[in-house]
Amino acid sequence: MDDRTLTARALRGDDQAFNELFDIYFPRLFRFALRRVADEDAAEDIVQSTFIKAMRSLSSWRGEASLFTWLCTICRHEVHDHWQRLGRHPETASADDSPDVRSALEALSAGGDNPERALERAEISGAVQLVLDHLPGRYGDVLEWKYALGLSVAEIAARLGTSIKAAESTLTRARLAFREGYSSL
Repeated sequence: MDDRTLTARALRGDDQAFNELFDIYFPRLFRFALRRVADEDAAEDIVQSTFIKAMRSLSSWRGEASLFTWLCTICRHEVHDHWQRLGRHPETASADDSPDVRSALEALSAGGDNPERALERAEISGAVQLVLDHLPGRYGDVLEWKYALGLSVAEIAARLGTSIKAAESTLTRARLAFREGYSSL
């Protein structure tokens, strides 16, 4: 059953629809939260809070983004609140610091005629595309523009209709989201 049908049924008070949504998305959101807090109990609490908030505002999901993306947005806020309650923030590393992420992004446009290398490149490209397709907002687009098309930040800003500084910020957040998504594959 698709997300629109399940959410419509859940909004009408159908417990079975809620249970299906929970069964589908709880494990994915748990992994999403766990990568951000590195504590299973905290991740479980965060996902439960995410579901409570999501069910209270389910009617606001318009379907412009996937339901999972919408839930991840709520979960991100819950993770942020978690760190705020603790009075600290997690250590973050630049996405550019990860050689695996850098090589995966650059593999989209890499050349080479060796059949083994071509197969490896196709597998990496498939994994990269899968992650790009599931990134929130325009993150997948900006990463493709930067690494597959080789556009400058100024050109990306023009495509987004934003300032260069805003495009740099979007690109940074996109790299981080990609790194998290790719590392979970």
